[in-house]
Amino acid sequence: MRKGWIALAAIAAAGPLLAQPVAPPSLVDAARAAYDALPNGPGSGPYPAIMEVDPTLAGHVVYRPSDLSGLGKRKLGVLVWGNGGCRDDGASARQHLLEIASHGYLVIAPGRVLSGPTATEKRAERAPDASGKLPPVATTTRDVLAGLDWALAENGRKGSRFKGRIDPAQVAVAGHSCGGLQALQAAGDKRIRAVLIHNSGVFADGSNPIQGITVDKSLLKTLHTPVVYFLGGPGDVAFPNGGDDYRRIDHVPAVQVNFPVGHGGTFLKPNGGAVAAAAVDWLEWQLRGDQSAARTFTGANCRLCNGPEGYTIERKGLR
Repeated sequence: MRKGWIALAAIAAAGPLLAQPVAPPSLVDAARAAYDALPNGPGSGPYPAIMEVDPTLAGHVVYRPSDLSGLGKRKLGVLVWGNGGCRDDGASARQHLLEIASHGYLVIAPGRVLSGPTATEKRAERAPDASGKLPPVATTTRDVLAGLDWALAENGRKGSRFKGRIDPAQVAVAGHSCGGLQALQAAGDKRIRAVLIHNSGVFADGSNPIQGITVDKSLLKTLHTPVVYFLGGPGDVAFPNGGDDYRRIDHVPAVQVNFPVGHGGTFLKPNGGAVAAAAVDWLEWQLRGDQSAARTFTGANCRLCNGPEGYTIERKGLR
């Protein structure tokens, strides 16, 4: 059993607290401080991971196995990531992304290192204006896909450490909150083979308080791969949006998983917590055909079917 699943029961015990829509500022500040103090990696997978800024990819943060030679004949999968808030903090989900990288993936997020023990500067907080509008996005879907363009180019570039080490058929896109909307925008790219949406969804009421990103429900029709939505239960502000997306999707296999942990997911947990463990299994199943990983989502007795109370899964179109 993957180590991340051992944490699932422990997180369930904290679920009612974490599911509250608004936490006292002192708790939020304490959680952020604890997260910033966590070391960068190495994740729990077989390939200890690092986070770095590659000089050939300006404005992005890269997560990868530290010893590429240790992969042997295994090829790297690629995951491009949309940051929460569409911020330019490419380290905002670093524990989650390092965990994925430690299972043999090259993960790329737009932005700089603005959080964690190696932050180069303090990230600016985003607050809505008097009308409720959020500040303009700091990153775009084009920035997310730039990471994929770079990775595939590096796979063929003479002298690149990644030359010949990437499988172009193992490509996924994911994102959190506003970054999940970026992932939906990128999901129509034919190079993408799997999609993961975290605590996000196109606004069910047709509104859009985010300046600089344009989305509506027609975007869902551009999906051409299986998609999983990881939502945070009723305490997640994106719960109605993601749930509405799931109900509308009828042309590709879709899964909706609810962890009762609120909008922040388990991103602040070491190794990304239970959500990262489930995300790794989705990638391993969808991109590598791993049938053990598939059991997290498939069958009457799937791992998520038998999770702690409050953890739910809905599925359609799976084979």
